[in-house]
Amino acid sequence: MSVVENTKLAIIGAGSVGSSLAYASLIRNSAREVALYDVNTAKAEAEVLDLAHGTPFTGASRITGGGDMDVIAGANVVVITAGAKQEPGQTRIDLAGTNARILEKIMPQLVERAPKAVYILVTNPCDVLTVIAQQISGLPAGKVFSSGTVLDSGRLRWLLAERAGVAAQSVHASIVGEHGDSEFPLWSQASIGLTPLREWTDASGTQVFTRDVLDALRDDVVTAAYRVIAGKGATNYAIGLSGARIVESVLRDERAVLPVSSVLSGYRGIDGVALSVPSIVGSRGVERVLDVPMDDGEQELLQRSADALSHTIKTLGY
Repeated sequence: MSVVENTKLAIIGAGSVGSSLAYASLIRNSAREVALYDVNTAKAEAEVLDLAHGTPFTGASRITGGGDMDVIAGANVVVITAGAKQEPGQTRIDLAGTNARILEKIMPQLVERAPKAVYILVTNPCDVLTVIAQQISGLPAGKVFSSGTVLDSGRLRWLLAERAGVAAQSVHASIVGEHGDSEFPLWSQASIGLTPLREWTDASGTQVFTRDVLDALRDDVVTAAYRVIAGKGATNYAIGLSGARIVESVLRDERAVLPVSSVLSGYRGIDGVALSVPSIVGSRGVERVLDVPMDDGEQELLQRSADALSHTIKTLGY
């Protein structure tokens, strides 16, 4: 594996998500340098100063940034968090038009300053915006992708672990499809340790994950963001941590398998839309999209997710 030296992570947007990602990246030593940009200069500079004051208590990483986009020059990875935020009761798709226009404005400027970077979108609706960003930039599909359902899968693993009474690290399960209302778990491939999820029993031998339990857990994952937003106005800590994890896989060329969202070509009959499926993420971005086994019901759900996103993309004129 080739590890990138003197790594630089650029974060576009110093709102709750962008600043949380910067914070998580500094604590985890995700990159040697973190650059935080926002059109609101005072906001960006204040966040940078606050974070810089904490660097004596972290590793060797440093933080820079402000309202001049040149701060991102030479970045190895650019994470885009800028955009209108999701309001209580608002679906991710409702955000599409507004955030697409923002992306049309900033994407060419970003590529000009960091032409060799891998671009990761966190702004919602991330699947739709991934298609738009890839078209605007002209970069290969693997170099422009979104965080997709990495966080959703983390939520699922946490819920399953809590129910089973095991460590989340021992739960192997993924949410795939749209990062939104049509996403779904790959129950057919889920397991705890080496035990298929549907065969997991408690100490008395009783099946833990019945169909009703699985349906309820799926609903909990899909509505998780709405519950957090209703209570505090935004989701930021978990997406910051999951974003840092994706960045690390790129900068360290880990080739980790993560359910990120990239523009698909000939994937189970799906073309031209970005959906989350398990993918190998390394120094070149999405290096391979894995053709994971799915049962007939899951294949149907994936196609339904693709159709919903395709309709939105066409509505926006892409």
